[in-house]
Amino acid sequence: MKPGVSSPSRLEYPPLLINPDIPFDAARSEFRWDLPADFNIGRAVSDDWAAREPDRVCLQHFSPDGDHLSLTYGELAKRSNAFARGLAALGVQPGDRVALMLPQGFATVIAHVAIYKMGAIAVPLALLFGVEALGHRLKASGAKVLVTTETGAGKVAPIREGLPNIEALVIAVGEPGEHVSFASLIEDHSDAPLEIETGLEDPAMMIFTSGTTGPPKGALHAHRVLIGHIPGVQTHHEFLPQPGDRLWTPADWAWAGGLLNVLLPGLLLGVPVVSSPAQKFDPELAFRILDEMDVRNAFIPPTALRIMKTAKDPRARFNLKLRTIGSGGESLGRETYEWAKRELGLTINEFYGQTECNLVLASCQAKGVTKGGAIGQTVPGHEVAVIDGDGNPVPAGKAGQIAVKRPDPVMFLGYWQNEAATKAKFIGDWLLTGDQGVRDEEGYVTFFGRDDDVITSSGYRIGPSEIEDCLAGHPGVALAAAVGKPDPVRTEIVKAYVVPADGYEPGEALSNEIRDWVKTRLSAHEYPREITFVESLPLTTTGKVIRRELRERAIAEASGGR
Repeated sequence: MKPGVSSPSRLEYPPLLINPDIPFDAARSEFRWDLPADFNIGRAVSDDWAAREPDRVCLQHFSPDGDHLSLTYGELAKRSNAFARGLAALGVQPGDRVALMLPQGFATVIAHVAIYKMGAIAVPLALLFGVEALGHRLKASGAKVLVTTETGAGKVAPIREGLPNIEALVIAVGEPGEHVSFASLIEDHSDAPLEIETGLEDPAMMIFTSGTTGPPKGALHAHRVLIGHIPGVQTHHEFLPQPGDRLWTPADWAWAGGLLNVLLPGLLLGVPVVSSPAQKFDPELAFRILDEMDVRNAFIPPTALRIMKTAKDPRARFNLKLRTIGSGGESLGRETYEWAKRELGLTINEFYGQTECNLVLASCQAKGVTKGGAIGQTVPGHEVAVIDGDGNPVPAGKAGQIAVKRPDPVMFLGYWQNEAATKAKFIGDWLLTGDQGVRDEEGYVTFFGRDDDVITSSGYRIGPSEIEDCLAGHPGVALAAAVGKPDPVRTEIVKAYVVPADGYEPGEALSNEIRDWVKTRLSAHEYPREITFVESLPLTTTGKVIRRELRERAIAEASGGR
């Protein structure tokens, strides 16, 4: 198969959409999408492999006690077929929404694959959602069935009456009690293949936006979204798959980053995917997973990488086999980029996208496409520009909004039952990301900040990412976030909320030290005039800092409230 070309429904395995033998610029100019007329994510990631290599391992699960588990494509195909028939017996039909609130694990994959095979729409939800957040998403999506854990069922119980669309709860982890048993649905139904056909444009999943800038919206994606991700995945993982490759991410599979950057591409490409128990991120356990599961390829969000920096001498204490690390979701920053080169012995390939249109910019060290502080260049198969408010591309070096041109197979179908928001997402054919950035003469894009995150101080427009990266380089800072605080003289001042590193005493002395650190490394107008030490920062389930909450706190402080 030629790079960028696929055949109807039955891809050549593994599909290679990026040509590793030519320069990156040439790969971009030569790339052409040739998408199949019919394509089903569920069949492509299970049945097609099972027909060829049923005993090929597709999933491995890390157990803290060392009793690691594995699942083959043959087993995945059969169990997902049976579970799909079980969902149908509960009344689920093509087009119905099925919500999943599960940890990483085999049951989660079986459920996802089954939903796609039967033409229903998967609605992944994070286990960490509170009752209000969960209720909003279940109600907005109109989910008919929720597949969850015993604990998840308990979380839903107080709001069940307000969710009339939910007809059944299926319990995959824990005791089902009055609800439906996940295992029984598989055991009680045939594992014969399903005959349902889906087209490229048929909806497959609904992923809610993170809610960093407003109420979360359900981004509806078609089956084509998986093929659309492959060039970006193969760029930042340097032509995945290679012999011995194995994927892992600490990111929740309910997030586009976990589901579409790791899990489903790994299954499609024949690369074993490692799952790990739900946990508060622990850097020591993360390194243990990398070691014991022979992980070669990891997607680790920037916040998690910054936490991993606290682990001492990782290469001396762990047997790491890492070939590639991809990072995205927020700006990585030069400090963390250099730490990885120094302490892990490799260059992190940063990439960029968002729930609505993911993985359109990426780095690839193997092709010399890497620059500290930049999020990469346009991935073959996509058209990305930095534009002004009228939708016109701006010159190199000038800040504007990062935008992606449609049509694009990785782009969402629209927001679920929200035509107004979908329309507002575009200027002409440009999808507006809401992210400010700058493209340089070489084509590298540097993330500047969300539109709402940009700080206006004394006439300067300041992106918080660079400040946060600089703050992270101070040994006394574990995590930090920068926002604008209203100021009568300067419009806004830079305000930093800092989680101090172990062994450092929060107080004025440390504040002054941190201020000087930033002032001497960036500029006098970018240093934080105010610093507040906190025990933790508000994070989304994807690990992004919710700056909106911190801005609201800073506004309250400025007005005399707390």
